[in-house]
Amino acid sequence: MDSKINKRKLLIIVSAVDALLSSFVLLIYFGFFPIDIFGWVIPRWVIGLGGGIWFLSAIAVLVYQVTRTDTLE
Repeated sequence: MDSKINKRKLLIIVSAVDALLSSFVLLIYFGFFPIDIFGWVIPRWVIGLGGGIWFLSAIAVLVYQVTRTDTLE
């Protein structure tokens, strides 16, 4: 039982860090930071799409882990 609690805490921490990192990528995409992404090899829309999918998946895992109950029925 203890390993499930530790795994859940680890998933909460990792998904929160992922959400922060992906939000940083999205802020770069939307131009809030003065980083020139036009000089990169990949197209600009790919950065936005990847950052958006990364952010949504991190938030989905975080919300699931925070709202999940540990009752056995």
